[in-house]
Amino acid sequence: MCSLSFQTSAHALHTERKNTDIVVDYVYQKAHLKNKINYDVFKQAFIAYNKTKGKKKSLLTIIDYSKPSTQKRFYVIDLKQNKLLYKTYVSHGMNSGLLKADEFSNKVNSHKTSLGTFLTESTYIGGNGYSLKLNGLTRGKNDNALKRYIVIHGAKYVSEKFIKRNGYLGRSWGCPALPEAIAKKIIDTIKGGSVIFAYA
Repeated sequence: MCSLSFQTSAHALHTERKNTDIVVDYVYQKAHLKNKINYDVFKQAFIAYNKTKGKKKSLLTIIDYSKPSTQKRFYVIDLKQNKLLYKTYVSHGMNSGLLKADEFSNKVNSHKTSLGTFLTESTYIGGNGYSLKLNGLTRGKNDNALKRYIVIHGAKYVSEKFIKRNGYLGRSWGCPALPEAIAKKIIDTIKGGSVIFAYA
C-alpha cells in the first residue's frame, strides 16, 4: 500500500512538473522573452509566482542580479496577456558590489540587496519620493524587507548618463531603485499585491 501510494504521488509530481514546463514554455515564447530573460531564471520566477499566496495581480516582476548593473535587468511581465511590459535598469545595494551584485543580506543597515520572493504593498511619499513598500516572503533571505525599508523608488543615479560617466550604475542602500522617468509608471502598475522575484 505504501509503495503504491509513493508511486501515485511520484506520478502526480511528475505530471505537475510536466504541466508547469508546458506553461512556462508557452509564456516564454508568447511574451518573446528569449534573448531578454534567461529561461531558467524565468522558470524559477514563474514557480515562485505560482506558490505565492495573497497575490492580487497576474503580474510577475523579475530582477536578475546575475547581470551587471550596466544591463537592463528589471522585467515586468503580464502573465494574463503574456506580454513584457517593462525592461529597464535597476540598482543594487552599495555593499553588494560595484558593477555586479555578489553579496546579499537580510540584515538591517547592511546596505545590501536581498534575494527571494516579494509581494508589493502600498505606496507612500518619503525621502526618495514616490515609493513602493515590499514585503519579503522568503524566510531568512528577505523577510526583513519592511523593517529595512527596502522599497522601489526612482533615483537620479539609475541612468545611462551615470553609467557612461562611471562605468557602472549608481547604488542604493539595498533598494531596487529605478530610472526616475519611469519609476512612477512601474510602481503604479505593480503596486497592491503583485509578485517580485529577485535572482542571483
